[in-house]
Amino acid sequence: MSTGQIQFAEQDGMFVLKFLGDVRLTLCATLDYTIEKIFSALKFRAIIIDLTETSCIDSTSLGLLAKLSILSREKIGLLPTIVSDSEDISRLLLSMGFDQVFNLINGPAPCIDCADLPEQDVSEAEVKAKVLEAHKILMGLNANNRAAFSDLVHALEH
Repeated sequence: MSTGQIQFAEQDGMFVLKFLGDVRLTLCATLDYTIEKIFSALKFRAIIIDLTETSCIDSTSLGLLAKLSILSREKIGLLPTIVSDSEDISRLLLSMGFDQVFNLINGPAPCIDCADLPEQDVSEAEVKAKVLEAHKILMGLNANNRAAFSDLVHALEH
């Protein structure tokens, strides 16, 4: 089981996702559900992903964040913002090409009270499908990601 968690808040049209601890694929259904919830809202003016309390984030979670950015650009023309104050996390984001699909900010996150997201009960097949989708999205960001994740994607497809 994951030692991480994801929190969520909405205030005056600003949606905040706060990742805490070690965020892994066990939270992918929760994250994907929340992404759908954000885009079902009628009005919003900003999406902020707060990684200031994130110790580790896996590629599945990163792929779903890339999905969030792609949907945001397609549906409303908005580039979401990721806030990180960790050199390691920031370096990871840059290596994945996130500077192309997010506004990256190094510093403190906005002060908004977040509540824990409820975990989603999904089957192993649903988790596998989300992992596959997340990695395909990452592969689409740049050639380095394509090389890094092609074997995993091939294995999941077969």
